[in-house]
Amino acid sequence: MKVLFVCLGNICRSPTAAAVFRHVVGRDAGDLPVEIDSAGTHGYHIGEPPDPRSQAAARRRGIDMRGLRARQVHAGDFEEFDLILAMDRDNLAELKRRCPPRFHGRLRLLLEFAAVADQDVPDPYYGGEAGFEQVLDLVEQASAGLLDELRRLRSP
Repeated sequence: MKVLFVCLGNICRSPTAAAVFRHVVGRDAGDLPVEIDSAGTHGYHIGEPPDPRSQAAARRRGIDMRGLRARQVHAGDFEEFDLILAMDRDNLAELKRRCPPRFHGRLRLLLEFAAVADQDVPDPYYGGEAGFEQVLDLVEQASAGLLDELRRLRSP
């Protein structure tokens, strides 16, 4: 199973989601074969590491983001990845616009896997430290639900 997390610039939300999910899989399901990546719908930060505030918040929870670098979603991602999880409805709409119709079933919102009312992971970029903690809280909740879904899909 290959999972791609997508936000706008790929320096806050989607690399956080990728790092958290990689951590959760490693801790709770090391036998589950999952490839995890992240990308942005836009190329504002290609090649840059995650935002230092995202890295600091993740590090406080024991999650390492140092090796991640921003990239933009490309056409091949729609065929390569089994699940492409957008951080919000705007990014989901952009992905649907670019994605060949035969792969639309692979596109979902990350927070469909969390028990939360609002399905958008808020962008913490222009806010303070609390926004980065909120993103981690939401992503951790969704990661548990996503892991359950992947286990269900893998079961005979």
